Amino acid sequence: MSPEQAVALLPDSGRVAIGANAGEPRDLVRALGEAGPRFTGLEVVQVLSFGSEALVRPELAGHLRVNALFIGPAVRQAVAEQRADYTPVFLSEVPALFLPGGPLPLHAALVQVSPPDARGWCSMGVTVDVMRSAVDNAPLVIAEVNPRMPRTFGDSFIHVSRLHAMVPVDHPLPSHAPEVDEPTVVARIADHVASLVDDGSTIQAGIGAIPDAVLRRLTDRRNLGIHTELLGDGLVDLIERGVANGTQKPWWPRKAVTSFVLGTQRAYDFVDQNPAVEMQPSDVVNDPAVIARHPKMVAVNSALSIDLTGQVNADSIGTRFYSGIGGQVDFLRGAARSVGGRPIVALPSTAKGGTISRIVPTLAPGAGVVTSRGDVRFVATEFGCVDLHGKSVRDRSRALISIAHPNFRDALTERARNLGYV
Repeated sequence: MSPEQAVALLPDSGRVAIGANAGEPRDLVRALGEAGPRFTGLEVVQVLSFGSEALVRPELAGHLRVNALFIGPAVRQAVAEQRADYTPVFLSEVPALFLPGGPLPLHAALVQVSPPDARGWCSMGVTVDVMRSAVDNAPLVIAEVNPRMPRTFGDSFIHVSRLHAMVPVDHPLPSHAPEVDEPTVVARIADHVASLVDDGSTIQAGIGAIPDAVLRRLTDRRNLGIHTELLGDGLVDLIERGVANGTQKPWWPRKAVTSFVLGTQRAYDFVDQNPAVEMQPSDVVNDPAVIARHPKMVAVNSALSIDLTGQVNADSIGTRFYSGIGGQVDFLRGAARSVGGRPIVALPSTAKGGTISRIVPTLAPGAGVVTSRGDVRFVATEFGCVDLHGKSVRDRSRALISIAHPNFRDALTERARNLGYV
């Protein structure tokens, strides 16, 4: 049926989960936004979205309300203006929210899938993550069926008998190209982080200038493994070069394990029909206990700021919510428990053209502590990398000041003295 006909099946009120990232069902999202005024209180739950602007228009207040489990550009302003909600939650725990007895039981799920095979099985393709739970638990499942959706293996399949409506579409998946420019700051951070990756390590890295630069520095390593919530072009390159062969991974050996794929068409073509890529849901991939089973697990995550005691702010700028918790804590905790693991927080030392230090005496009022001081270990900036594990507040403060921008070190030291840290 058409997107409009499919959306007409949704209840006037209740809760619907929508696939996100490159698997977002864009035509269904558009139709849902157009039909918005007919709803009387429909909550739309979603992680990172590229096209939900249609669902947060001011005139839809009282009809549709987005609940972002991770804030993206499409809904950031709406959250700031209280026209949409933000629910902070570890990505590993999102699937359990959708269980019938959970905090966010569903009435419907909107997904994008591949065409069915001869036996009626569609693949959820590039987005399994939290939507595995959504399609398993929602009473009503509506799917866009896109011939350009890669057919991926693992826990990614849904049978046509589970679908209440199928909407034929034919559009390319959103493309996210690696950042090839390496400003000096990014290059230096990447050098420090890459030096912590030994042969035989299993790695997790997201998308962005720093992780892209780190991955480019690993081409001389041997026998790397991949266990990551997000698979992009940088990791695909390591696999195709034979660097990341997974031969030393104890879990899913010889396979790259991920829960969603976001990259260019090269990445989507790579995962299509590829048995070397294992798609698993977020409550598996992001489970710290599962992550910790991989010796020499290296997890690379970012931050907006970090205070002198080691508290990491990654989801807000002061009281303004900016992104989300995501999988940062899941992977930092998992890597910390791994034998030889290295949990890393990497960030530039300054922001706003060098006028603000990201290493601060105390977090700004209202800034959220995503990763606690007890969870933080390695911290890298362009001025070096320090290990905070087992260090006192005095030693932590001195270590973090040593990798702050030189322009701010004296002021940080003075403030640390006033706070009684040093």
